[in-house]
Amino acid sequence: MSRIITKLPQVGTTIFTVMSQLAVEHNAVNLGQGFPDFPMDGQLTDLVNKAMKNGYNQYAHMHGYLPLREKIAEKIQKLYNTSVSADSEITVTPGGTYALYTALTTVLVPGDEVIVFEPAYDSYVPAIELNGAKPVFISLKYPEYAVPWEEVRNKITSRTRMIMINTPHNPTGSVLSEEDMVQLQSVVEDTNIIIVSDEVYEHLIFDNIPHQSILRFPRLLERSFVCFSFGKTYHCTGWKMGYCVAPADITAEFRKVHQFNCFSANTPVQVALAEFLQYEEAYLSLGQFLQHKRDYFQQLMMQTPFKALPSYGSYFQCFSYAHLTDENDRLFAERLVKEAGVATIPVSAFYSNAEDNKVLRLCFAKKATTLESAAKRLSNFKLG
Repeated sequence: MSRIITKLPQVGTTIFTVMSQLAVEHNAVNLGQGFPDFPMDGQLTDLVNKAMKNGYNQYAHMHGYLPLREKIAEKIQKLYNTSVSADSEITVTPGGTYALYTALTTVLVPGDEVIVFEPAYDSYVPAIELNGAKPVFISLKYPEYAVPWEEVRNKITSRTRMIMINTPHNPTGSVLSEEDMVQLQSVVEDTNIIIVSDEVYEHLIFDNIPHQSILRFPRLLERSFVCFSFGKTYHCTGWKMGYCVAPADITAEFRKVHQFNCFSANTPVQVALAEFLQYEEAYLSLGQFLQHKRDYFQQLMMQTPFKALPSYGSYFQCFSYAHLTDENDRLFAERLVKEAGVATIPVSAFYSNAEDNKVLRLCFAKKATTLESAAKRLSNFKLG
């Protein structure tokens, strides 16, 4: 007999762990997990070292190092023409996923419903269920992965407590438009629905498309948690550093949960980030930098039999193989690792019902040599 009753009976080892382990076993090029394999800015690591040597090694303020919060507030004002309080509306967190989990835990009680668009980042549903709430799934329209707003309206009930959005989107690389935000505003008007907006890929957006942050829309911001990641912005995913922006009354409740979980985030990293944020070009140039990698990868993949789906942001591009075989996407992804030597992620892993459109997600936030090696291996792959 088990000593505990599992709170997540459907959860096992994540597909990311499975595919990464297979990549190691078969010496495969790993385009599965979303992290860069190129170095981050040395100036930022030097600033962390300087902060440690200067004695910034004890607890930071529970809300976050104040100069960092002030720099974030300045950045938001410049980018989105929105004024937020560094004191009462910004909380620094150990990563974007932590911010999302804390936002959900702050609000949800058993019986609440949360609208989740699928395919969805894999932390959303377990976090909802751990809080006793129920995810209500809506599939984005394939292949453009657009939000079906009429279905959203039809799924709203008296128990709907939250709607989760993610733009730019993981895993598909789609982005929400200004019209999407107008539709969202229409859906939640005159309700008590809270929005959780996952914007960790805020600066990884391409083709001169403006990022439609919740921070641009005052009537949405007044009911939202908006979550960000320094790890994605500065190519340091292992640092686990992010922040959450929310109105003062909502932030006060967020901080009640936060203070009894981690209490505060890594101090020397916060001190370094506060100084590094003055170099605006480091984040303003990120979209162009990653777009170059996306474009180069698309060009390389034209040598392969896979068909690219549009990617307008994030680290990822999805590719269809539906014209090649009817094989289940997870089995096909496993076969690619073993036979082609390239690790990908089957997009069915991001659906609660394992919806299979014969699509794989590949990460292009890699060195050119990594992308070249993967494309060459895939171009040589024979279905057999």
